[in-house]
Amino acid sequence: MTDPSPERRGPPLLHDPAPAFRARTTMGDRALADYRGQWLLLFSHPADFTPVCTSEFIAFARAAARFEALGCALLALSVDSLFSHFAWIRSIHAQFGVKVPFPIIEDPSMAIARAYGMIAPQAPDAAMVRAVFVIDPEGIIRAITWYPMTTGRNVEELLRLLAALQVSDAHDVSTPEGWRPGDAVILPPELTPEAVFAPQAPGADWYFRTGPVPQGRGKGR
Repeated sequence: MTDPSPERRGPPLLHDPAPAFRARTTMGDRALADYRGQWLLLFSHPADFTPVCTSEFIAFARAAARFEALGCALLALSVDSLFSHFAWIRSIHAQFGVKVPFPIIEDPSMAIARAYGMIAPQAPDAAMVRAVFVIDPEGIIRAITWYPMTTGRNVEELLRLLAALQVSDAHDVSTPEGWRPGDAVILPPELTPEAVFAPQAPGADWYFRTGPVPQGRGKGR
């Protein structure tokens, strides 16, 4: 494994370039650059053979085709070795009938985990938090979630988050609380005196307008 970019200091934040890396995985070597041009969900787990992680990997494996349909690859990571990763995914297949279809990075030196801030300096051991980094096709971090070791993530929410980011990019809109694909979106306000003082329908105002996804707009990401 090659270390991530050495000039990076502190954990990355939203809209930062994702720290580069190359590492061994259960499906051969992988580098961040391999995923340029598509979305990537990079997620860590504290350790192999733990029950919360097992429940998550089963859910991610079952939803892998739905992520693929959104143009998003899955890439997992922990500090465990490839030997441990292979033994664990073999157990998941044997005991639960689920094949894990995405690579799992081994990070025994913790170089990638530390570059992404997955292991806190005050952590009592090398077990990582449940971190998720949603990285866009240009290699920019667009969303970050953190969960403690005791709490499993919600794969449905991560699919919803990914879809919301994509519709915002494609159509220059925002998404309201609980938005799901097909729901109304929040339209950009029209910043003119005429729009501000125009009569509004109940449940709306000049700064809060919802409607179907418009066509022919967006940032071109």
